[in-house]
Amino acid sequence: MKDGFSKLTKSEKIDWVIENFFNSSNDDLEILKQYWSEDEELQKIHDEFSENTLTNFFIPLGIAPNFLIDNKNYTIPMAIEESSVVAAACKSAKFWSNRGGFKTEVINVIKTGQVHFKFNGDKNKLYEFFENSKSKILNDCNEISENMKARGGGILNINLIDKTSEISDYYQLSSDFNTVDSMGANFINSCLEQFAKSFETEFLESKLFDKGENLEIVMSILSNYVPQCLVKAEVRCKLNDLKNGDIEEPIKFARKFIDAVEIAKNDISRAVTHNKGIMNGIDAVVIATGNDFRSVEACAHAYAAKEGKYSSLTHAKIEKDEFIYWIEIPLAIGTVGGITNLHPLVKWCLKLLKNPNGKDLMRIIAVAGLAQNFAAIRSLITSGIQLGHMKMHLINILNTLSANKTEKEILINYFKKNKVSFRSAETALKKLRNDELNF
Repeated sequence: MKDGFSKLTKSEKIDWVIENFFNSSNDDLEILKQYWSEDEELQKIHDEFSENTLTNFFIPLGIAPNFLIDNKNYTIPMAIEESSVVAAACKSAKFWSNRGGFKTEVINVIKTGQVHFKFNGDKNKLYEFFENSKSKILNDCNEISENMKARGGGILNINLIDKTSEISDYYQLSSDFNTVDSMGANFINSCLEQFAKSFETEFLESKLFDKGENLEIVMSILSNYVPQCLVKAEVRCKLNDLKNGDIEEPIKFARKFIDAVEIAKNDISRAVTHNKGIMNGIDAVVIATGNDFRSVEACAHAYAAKEGKYSSLTHAKIEKDEFIYWIEIPLAIGTVGGITNLHPLVKWCLKLLKNPNGKDLMRIIAVAGLAQNFAAIRSLITSGIQLGHMKMHLINILNTLSANKTEKEILINYFKKNKVSFRSAETALKKLRNDELNF
Protein backbone atom coordinates (compact mmCIF):
# COMPACT_ATOMS: atom_id res chain seq x y z
CA MET A 1 0.00 0.00 0.00
CA LYS A 2 1.12 3.54 -0.76
CA ASP A 3 -1.03 6.15 0.95
CA GLY A 4 -1.18 9.62 -0.56
CA PHE A 5 0.38 8.58 -3.88
CA SER A 6 -1.53 11.18 -5.85
CA LYS A 7 -0.11 13.93 -3.63
CA LEU A 8 3.49 13.08 -4.54
CA THR A 9 5.33 15.08 -7.17
CA LYS A 10 5.89 13.48 -10.56
CA SER A 11 9.53 12.84 -9.67
CA GLU A 12 8.56 11.22 -6.35
CA LYS A 13 6.01 9.00 -8.05
CA ILE A 14 8.61 7.80 -10.55
CA ASP A 15 11.17 7.16 -7.82
CA TRP A 16 8.64 5.05 -5.90
CA VAL A 17 7.66 3.00 -8.97
CA ILE A 18 11.25 2.38 -10.07
CA GLU A 19 12.38 1.46 -6.56
CA ASN A 20 9.50 -0.91 -5.85
CA PHE A 21 8.95 -2.56 -9.23
CA PHE A 22 12.19 -2.24 -11.21
CA ASN A 23 14.89 -2.66 -8.56
CA SER A 24 16.03 0.94 -9.02
CA SER A 25 17.03 0.20 -12.62
CA ASN A 26 18.38 3.20 -14.54
CA ASP A 27 17.42 1.49 -17.81
CA ASP A 28 13.75 1.37 -16.80
CA LEU A 29 13.92 4.99 -15.65
CA GLU A 30 15.37 6.05 -19.00
CA ILE A 31 12.52 4.33 -20.85
CA LEU A 32 10.11 6.71 -19.10
CA LYS A 33 12.28 9.77 -19.70
CA GLN A 34 12.85 9.18 -23.39
CA TYR A 35 9.15 9.75 -24.05
CA TRP A 36 9.07 13.13 -22.31
CA SER A 37 8.78 16.21 -24.47
CA GLU A 38 11.75 18.57 -24.42
CA ASP A 39 9.23 21.41 -24.42
CA GLU A 40 8.40 21.79 -20.72
CA GLU A 41 5.11 23.59 -21.36
CA LEU A 42 3.98 20.89 -23.78
CA GLN A 43 4.91 18.19 -21.28
CA LYS A 44 3.01 20.02 -18.54
CA ILE A 45 -0.12 20.01 -20.74
CA HIS A 46 0.17 16.26 -21.25
CA ASP A 47 0.86 15.60 -17.56
CA GLU A 48 -2.32 17.44 -16.61
CA PHE A 49 -4.55 15.50 -19.01
CA SER A 50 -4.65 12.60 -16.57
CA GLU A 51 -3.84 11.52 -13.01
CA ASN A 52 -0.57 10.07 -11.71
CA THR A 53 1.12 10.59 -15.08
CA LEU A 54 4.71 9.40 -15.37
CA THR A 55 5.38 9.80 -19.09
CA ASN A 56 3.72 9.86 -22.51
CA PHE A 57 2.53 6.76 -24.36
CA PHE A 58 3.03 7.20 -28.09
CA ILE A 59 0.59 5.95 -30.75
CA PRO A 60 1.45 6.50 -34.42
CA LEU A 61 -0.54 9.19 -36.21
CA GLY A 62 -1.05 8.31 -39.87
CA ILE A 63 -3.16 9.88 -42.58
CA ALA A 64 -5.48 8.44 -45.22
CA PRO A 65 -5.84 10.75 -48.24
CA ASN A 66 -8.25 10.74 -51.18
CA PHE A 67 -11.53 10.57 -49.28
CA LEU A 68 -14.31 12.12 -51.35
CA ILE A 69 -17.14 12.84 -48.90
CA ASP A 70 -20.23 14.69 -50.11
CA ASN A 71 -18.19 16.00 -53.05
CA LYS A 72 -15.45 17.41 -50.80
CA ASN A 73 -11.93 15.99 -50.57
CA TYR A 74 -10.55 15.02 -47.19
CA THR A 75 -7.35 13.61 -45.78
CA ILE A 76 -8.30 11.77 -42.60
CA PRO A 77 -5.98 11.52 -39.55
CA MET A 78 -5.85 8.09 -37.89
CA ALA A 79 -4.18 7.42 -34.53
CA ILE A 80 -3.59 3.68 -34.43
CA GLU A 81 -0.71 1.23 -34.04
CA GLU A 82 -1.92 -1.20 -36.71
CA SER A 83 -0.55 -0.22 -40.13
CA SER A 84 -2.98 -2.38 -42.09
CA VAL A 85 -5.89 -0.24 -40.85
CA VAL A 86 -4.50 2.93 -42.40
CA ALA A 87 -3.51 1.07 -45.56
CA ALA A 88 -7.02 -0.39 -45.88
CA ALA A 89 -8.64 3.02 -45.42
CA CYS A 90 -6.39 4.47 -48.14
CA LYS A 91 -7.28 1.65 -50.52
CA SER A 92 -11.02 2.10 -49.98
CA ALA A 93 -10.80 5.88 -50.26
CA LYS A 94 -9.08 5.66 -53.63
CA PHE A 95 -11.49 2.97 -54.88
CA TRP A 96 -14.63 4.95 -54.06
CA SER A 97 -13.23 8.35 -55.07
CA ASN A 98 -13.45 7.09 -58.66
CA ARG A 99 -17.05 5.93 -58.16
CA GLY A 100 -18.76 9.03 -56.79
CA GLY A 101 -17.30 8.95 -53.31
CA PHE A 102 -19.09 8.64 -49.99
CA LYS A 103 -22.48 10.25 -49.34
CA THR A 104 -23.56 11.03 -45.78
CA GLU A 105 -26.56 12.21 -43.81
CA VAL A 106 -26.72 13.29 -40.18
CA ILE A 107 -30.09 11.90 -39.13
CA ASN A 108 -30.20 13.45 -35.66
CA VAL A 109 -27.97 14.81 -32.89
CA ILE A 110 -29.98 14.10 -29.74
CA LYS A 111 -28.12 12.96 -26.62
CA THR A 112 -29.73 11.73 -23.43
CA GLY A 113 -29.32 11.46 -19.69
CA GLN A 114 -31.33 10.28 -16.72
CA VAL A 115 -32.00 11.00 -13.08
CA HIS A 116 -32.52 7.55 -11.57
CA PHE A 117 -34.71 7.49 -8.48
CA LYS A 118 -36.99 5.31 -6.36
CA PHE A 119 -40.49 6.17 -5.17
CA ASN A 120 -42.64 3.89 -3.05
CA GLY A 121 -46.02 5.62 -3.35
CA ASP A 122 -48.95 6.24 -5.67
CA LYS A 123 -47.58 6.60 -9.21
CA ASN A 124 -50.61 8.64 -10.31
CA LYS A 125 -49.76 11.29 -7.72
CA LEU A 126 -46.11 11.14 -8.86
CA TYR A 127 -47.10 11.89 -12.46
CA GLU A 128 -49.35 14.75 -11.31
CA PHE A 129 -46.52 16.15 -9.21
CA PHE A 130 -44.06 15.90 -12.11
CA GLU A 131 -46.36 17.78 -14.49
CA ASN A 132 -46.83 20.52 -11.91
CA SER A 133 -43.08 20.73 -11.21
CA LYS A 134 -41.66 20.36 -14.73
CA SER A 135 -41.47 24.07 -15.51
CA LYS A 136 -39.71 24.82 -12.22
CA ILE A 137 -37.22 21.99 -12.77
CA LEU A 138 -36.34 23.30 -16.24
CA ASN A 139 -36.21 26.96 -15.15
CA ASP A 140 -33.74 26.07 -12.38
CA CYS A 141 -31.33 25.02 -15.15
CA ASN A 142 -31.46 28.33 -17.03
CA GLU A 143 -28.09 29.51 -15.75
CA ILE A 144 -26.41 26.20 -16.64
CA SER A 145 -27.94 26.06 -20.14
CA GLU A 146 -27.57 29.75 -21.06
CA ASN A 147 -24.35 29.39 -23.08
CA MET A 148 -25.52 26.19 -24.78
CA LYS A 149 -28.78 27.91 -25.81
CA ALA A 150 -26.79 30.77 -27.27
CA ARG A 151 -24.96 28.27 -29.51
CA GLY A 152 -28.26 26.79 -30.73
CA GLY A 153 -28.52 23.85 -28.35
CA GLY A 154 -29.77 23.14 -24.87
CA ILE A 155 -32.32 21.02 -23.05
CA LEU A 156 -34.92 19.63 -25.45
CA ASN A 157 -37.34 17.97 -23.02
CA ILE A 158 -37.72 16.10 -19.76
CA ASN A 159 -40.01 13.14 -19.11
CA LEU A 160 -40.97 10.89 -16.22
CA ILE A 161 -40.42 7.21 -17.07
CA ASP A 162 -42.01 4.38 -15.11
CA LYS A 163 -39.50 1.52 -14.81
CA THR A 164 -41.23 -0.35 -11.99
CA SER A 165 -41.87 -3.37 -14.20
CA GLU A 166 -38.07 -3.88 -14.27
CA ILE A 167 -37.08 -2.86 -10.74
CA SER A 168 -39.43 -2.30 -7.81
CA ASP A 169 -40.18 1.41 -7.17
CA TYR A 170 -37.72 2.50 -9.91
CA TYR A 171 -38.36 5.59 -12.06
CA GLN A 172 -36.37 7.95 -14.24
CA LEU A 173 -36.39 11.57 -15.19
CA SER A 174 -35.17 11.19 -18.76
CA SER A 175 -34.04 14.20 -20.74
CA ASP A 176 -32.87 14.87 -24.30
CA PHE A 177 -30.18 17.41 -25.14
CA ASN A 178 -28.60 19.11 -28.15
CA THR A 179 -24.99 19.94 -27.33
CA VAL A 180 -24.18 21.34 -30.81
CA ASP A 181 -20.42 21.01 -31.49
CA SER A 182 -19.41 19.68 -28.07
CA MET A 183 -19.67 16.13 -26.83
CA GLY A 184 -21.48 17.77 -23.92
CA ALA A 185 -20.86 15.36 -21.06
CA ASN A 186 -20.20 18.05 -18.45
CA PHE A 187 -23.17 20.13 -19.60
CA ILE A 188 -25.55 17.17 -19.52
CA ASN A 189 -24.37 15.93 -16.13
CA SER A 190 -24.62 19.42 -14.64
CA CYS A 191 -28.20 19.73 -15.88
CA LEU A 192 -29.13 16.29 -14.56
CA GLU A 193 -27.73 16.99 -11.11
CA GLN A 194 -29.69 20.23 -10.99
CA PHE A 195 -32.84 18.36 -12.11
CA ALA A 196 -32.37 15.94 -9.23
CA LYS A 197 -31.84 18.72 -6.70
CA SER A 198 -34.91 20.65 -7.85
CA PHE A 199 -37.06 17.53 -8.11
CA GLU A 200 -36.18 16.43 -4.58
CA THR A 201 -36.69 19.92 -3.14
CA GLU A 202 -40.10 20.28 -4.79
CA PHE A 203 -41.08 16.82 -3.56
CA LEU A 204 -40.23 17.63 0.05
CA GLU A 205 -42.29 20.83 -0.14
CA SER A 206 -45.28 19.18 -1.84
CA LYS A 207 -48.52 18.60 0.05
CA LEU A 208 -49.61 15.97 -2.48
CA PHE A 209 -47.97 12.96 -0.86
CA ASP A 210 -48.76 11.03 2.31
CA LYS A 211 -46.23 10.64 5.11
CA GLY A 212 -45.19 7.12 4.07
CA GLU A 213 -44.53 8.03 0.43
CA ASN A 214 -40.82 8.63 -0.03
CA LEU A 215 -38.56 9.61 -2.91
CA GLU A 216 -34.85 8.77 -3.04
CA ILE A 217 -32.46 9.96 -5.75
CA VAL A 218 -30.12 7.11 -6.70
CA MET A 219 -27.89 8.86 -9.27
CA SER A 220 -27.84 11.41 -12.09
CA ILE A 221 -25.76 10.64 -15.20
CA LEU A 222 -25.70 10.98 -18.95
CA SER A 223 -26.13 7.91 -21.13
CA ASN A 224 -23.46 6.89 -23.60
CA TYR A 225 -26.19 5.07 -25.51
CA VAL A 226 -27.33 7.70 -28.03
CA PRO A 227 -29.42 5.94 -30.70
CA GLN A 228 -30.85 9.29 -31.78
CA CYS A 229 -27.43 10.87 -32.34
CA LEU A 230 -27.21 9.10 -35.66
CA VAL A 231 -25.29 9.42 -38.92
CA LYS A 232 -25.51 7.45 -42.17
CA ALA A 233 -22.71 6.95 -44.70
CA GLU A 234 -23.19 5.22 -48.04
CA VAL A 235 -21.46 4.25 -51.27
CA ARG A 236 -23.04 2.96 -54.45
CA CYS A 237 -22.05 2.24 -58.01
CA LYS A 238 -23.10 0.22 -61.05
CA LEU A 239 -22.25 -3.44 -60.66
CA ASN A 240 -19.87 -3.44 -63.62
CA ASP A 241 -18.00 -0.48 -62.11
CA LEU A 242 -16.86 -2.70 -59.21
CA LYS A 243 -14.28 -4.35 -61.44
CA ASN A 244 -10.85 -3.42 -60.12
CA GLY A 245 -7.66 -5.39 -59.42
CA ASP A 246 -8.67 -8.48 -57.45
CA ILE A 247 -12.35 -7.86 -58.28
CA GLU A 248 -12.42 -9.70 -61.61
CA GLU A 249 -16.10 -10.72 -61.65
CA PRO A 250 -18.13 -7.76 -60.32
CA ILE A 251 -21.52 -9.49 -60.01
CA LYS A 252 -20.01 -12.49 -58.24
CA PHE A 253 -18.07 -10.13 -55.96
CA ALA A 254 -21.19 -8.13 -55.07
CA ARG A 255 -23.20 -11.24 -54.22
CA LYS A 256 -20.38 -12.67 -52.15
CA PHE A 257 -19.98 -9.31 -50.39
CA ILE A 258 -23.68 -9.29 -49.48
CA ASP A 259 -23.38 -12.88 -48.24
CA ALA A 260 -20.52 -11.80 -45.97
CA VAL A 261 -22.61 -8.97 -44.51
CA GLU A 262 -25.61 -11.28 -44.05
CA ILE A 263 -23.44 -13.76 -42.16
CA ALA A 264 -22.36 -10.91 -39.85
CA LYS A 265 -26.01 -10.00 -39.37
CA ASN A 266 -26.95 -13.48 -38.24
CA ASP A 267 -23.89 -15.05 -36.58
CA ILE A 268 -22.55 -13.39 -33.45
CA SER A 269 -19.11 -14.98 -33.83
CA ARG A 270 -18.69 -13.20 -37.14
CA ALA A 271 -20.62 -10.05 -36.14
CA VAL A 272 -18.23 -9.15 -33.33
CA THR A 273 -15.17 -9.39 -35.59
CA HIS A 274 -16.99 -7.64 -38.43
CA ASN A 275 -17.90 -4.70 -36.18
CA LYS A 276 -14.45 -4.65 -34.59
CA GLY A 277 -13.11 -3.97 -38.08
CA ILE A 278 -15.51 -1.05 -38.45
CA MET A 279 -14.36 0.33 -35.11
CA ASN A 280 -10.72 0.05 -36.23
CA GLY A 281 -11.43 2.91 -38.60
CA ILE A 282 -13.78 4.82 -36.32
CA ASP A 283 -11.67 4.66 -33.15
CA ALA A 284 -8.55 5.79 -35.00
CA VAL A 285 -10.26 9.03 -36.08
CA VAL A 286 -12.04 9.49 -32.75
CA ILE A 287 -8.70 9.32 -30.90
CA ALA A 288 -6.95 11.59 -33.40
CA THR A 289 -9.64 14.25 -32.92
CA GLY A 290 -9.53 14.11 -29.12
CA ASN A 291 -12.84 12.36 -28.57
CA ASP A 292 -13.86 9.56 -26.22
CA PHE A 293 -13.43 6.29 -28.10
CA ARG A 294 -14.63 4.24 -25.12
CA SER A 295 -18.08 5.84 -25.20
CA VAL A 296 -18.24 5.56 -28.99
CA GLU A 297 -17.29 1.87 -28.79
CA ALA A 298 -19.81 1.07 -26.05
CA CYS A 299 -22.62 2.84 -27.88
CA ALA A 300 -21.84 1.24 -31.24
CA HIS A 301 -21.93 -2.27 -29.84
CA ALA A 302 -25.14 -1.58 -27.90
CA TYR A 303 -26.69 -0.20 -31.08
CA ALA A 304 -25.63 -3.35 -32.92
CA ALA A 305 -27.83 -5.29 -30.46
CA LYS A 306 -30.80 -2.91 -30.50
CA GLU A 307 -33.09 -5.51 -32.11
CA GLY A 308 -32.38 -8.01 -29.33
CA LYS A 309 -29.57 -9.81 -31.16
CA TYR A 310 -26.03 -8.59 -31.81
CA SER A 311 -25.65 -7.92 -35.52
CA SER A 312 -23.69 -6.15 -38.26
CA LEU A 313 -23.48 -2.36 -38.20
CA THR A 314 -23.19 -2.27 -42.00
CA HIS A 315 -25.63 -3.28 -44.72
CA ALA A 316 -25.36 -4.16 -48.40
CA LYS A 317 -27.73 -4.89 -51.25
CA ILE A 318 -28.08 -5.04 -55.02
CA GLU A 319 -30.88 -2.82 -56.32
CA LYS A 320 -31.52 -3.13 -60.03
CA ASP A 321 -28.00 -2.89 -61.45
CA GLU A 322 -26.44 -1.05 -58.51
CA PHE A 323 -24.33 -2.22 -55.58
CA ILE A 324 -25.26 -0.27 -52.43
CA TYR A 325 -23.38 -0.45 -49.15
CA TRP A 326 -24.01 1.66 -46.05
CA ILE A 327 -23.71 2.15 -42.32
CA GLU A 328 -25.94 3.84 -39.76
CA ILE A 329 -24.15 4.44 -36.50
CA PRO A 330 -24.65 6.61 -33.39
CA LEU A 331 -21.73 8.94 -32.70
CA ALA A 332 -21.60 11.30 -29.72
CA ILE A 333 -18.53 13.38 -30.50
CA GLY A 334 -17.45 17.01 -30.46
CA THR A 335 -15.08 19.53 -31.98
CA VAL A 336 -15.01 21.91 -29.01
CA GLY A 337 -14.43 21.27 -25.30
CA GLY A 338 -12.51 18.44 -23.68
CA ILE A 339 -8.94 18.29 -24.95
CA THR A 340 -9.83 19.54 -28.45
CA ASN A 341 -8.63 23.03 -27.55
CA LEU A 342 -5.64 21.84 -25.49
CA HIS A 343 -3.88 18.99 -27.29
CA PRO A 344 -1.65 20.42 -30.05
CA LEU A 345 -1.94 17.32 -32.26
CA VAL A 346 -5.71 17.20 -31.85
CA LYS A 347 -5.91 20.82 -33.00
CA TRP A 348 -3.61 19.92 -35.91
CA CYS A 349 -5.83 16.98 -36.89
CA LEU A 350 -8.98 19.10 -36.78
CA LYS A 351 -7.24 21.69 -38.94
CA LEU A 352 -6.28 18.91 -41.38
CA LEU A 353 -10.01 18.09 -41.58
CA LYS A 354 -10.76 21.77 -42.39
CA ASN A 355 -11.97 22.51 -38.84
CA PRO A 356 -15.25 20.59 -39.06
CA ASN A 357 -18.24 21.28 -36.88
CA GLY A 358 -19.74 18.45 -34.84
CA LYS A 359 -22.02 17.19 -37.61
CA ASP A 360 -19.24 17.22 -40.20
CA LEU A 361 -16.98 15.22 -37.92
CA MET A 362 -19.77 12.67 -37.44
CA ARG A 363 -19.88 12.27 -41.23
CA ILE A 364 -16.12 11.85 -41.53
CA ILE A 365 -15.90 9.29 -38.71
CA ALA A 366 -18.78 7.21 -40.11
CA VAL A 367 -17.08 7.16 -43.51
CA ALA A 368 -13.82 5.95 -41.93
CA GLY A 369 -15.68 3.00 -40.42
CA LEU A 370 -17.46 2.17 -43.67
CA ALA A 371 -14.23 2.37 -45.67
CA GLN A 372 -12.44 0.11 -43.23
CA ASN A 373 -15.21 -2.48 -43.38
CA PHE A 374 -15.29 -2.44 -47.18
CA ALA A 375 -11.56 -3.09 -47.36
CA ALA A 376 -11.78 -5.92 -44.82
CA ILE A 377 -14.65 -7.71 -46.57
CA ARG A 378 -13.01 -7.19 -49.96
CA SER A 379 -9.87 -8.92 -48.71
CA LEU A 380 -11.79 -11.71 -46.99
CA ILE A 381 -13.77 -12.69 -50.10
CA THR A 382 -10.87 -12.35 -52.56
CA SER A 383 -7.23 -12.87 -51.54
CA GLY A 384 -7.86 -13.51 -47.84
CA ILE A 385 -7.15 -11.22 -44.90
CA GLN A 386 -3.68 -12.50 -44.01
CA LEU A 387 -1.96 -11.71 -47.31
CA GLY A 388 -2.26 -7.96 -46.93
CA HIS A 389 -2.17 -7.94 -43.15
CA MET A 390 1.07 -9.89 -42.85
CA LYS A 391 2.74 -7.82 -45.56
CA MET A 392 1.96 -4.73 -43.48
CA HIS A 393 3.02 -6.52 -40.30
CA LEU A 394 6.36 -7.57 -41.81
CA ILE A 395 8.24 -4.51 -40.59
CA ASN A 396 7.14 -5.23 -36.99
CA ILE A 397 8.36 -8.81 -37.31
CA LEU A 398 11.73 -7.64 -38.66
CA ASN A 399 12.07 -5.12 -35.84
CA THR A 400 11.36 -7.91 -33.34
CA LEU A 401 14.13 -9.95 -35.01
CA SER A 402 16.53 -6.95 -34.76
CA ALA A 403 17.03 -6.70 -38.53
CA ASN A 404 19.14 -3.72 -39.57
CA LYS A 405 18.16 -1.16 -42.23
CA THR A 406 19.83 -3.00 -45.13
CA GLU A 407 18.35 -6.34 -44.09
CA LYS A 408 14.89 -4.80 -43.88
CA GLU A 409 15.15 -3.37 -47.39
CA ILE A 410 16.24 -6.72 -48.83
CA LEU A 411 13.60 -8.74 -46.99
CA ILE A 412 10.74 -6.35 -47.77
CA ASN A 413 11.62 -6.83 -51.43
CA TYR A 414 11.95 -10.59 -50.96
CA PHE A 415 8.51 -10.91 -49.35
CA LYS A 416 6.78 -9.09 -52.18
CA LYS A 417 6.71 -12.53 -53.84
CA ASN A 418 6.73 -14.80 -50.78
CA LYS A 419 4.27 -15.61 -48.00
CA VAL A 420 4.87 -13.71 -44.77
CA SER A 421 4.83 -15.33 -41.32
CA PHE A 422 7.03 -14.93 -38.28
CA ARG A 423 8.73 -18.25 -39.03
CA SER A 424 9.30 -17.46 -42.73
CA ALA A 425 10.73 -14.04 -41.85
CA GLU A 426 13.00 -15.53 -39.20
CA THR A 427 14.22 -18.20 -41.64
CA ALA A 428 14.80 -15.67 -44.43
CA LEU A 429 16.78 -13.40 -42.12
CA LYS A 430 19.03 -16.30 -41.05
CA LYS A 431 19.62 -17.27 -44.67
CA LEU A 432 20.36 -13.67 -45.59
CA ARG A 433 22.96 -13.43 -42.84
CA ASN A 434 24.52 -16.70 -44.06
CA ASP A 435 24.43 -15.56 -47.70
CA GLU A 436 21.97 -18.37 -48.48
CA LEU A 437 18.86 -16.34 -49.45
CA ASN A 438 17.74 -16.96 -53.01
CA PHE A 439 15.34 -14.61 -54.86
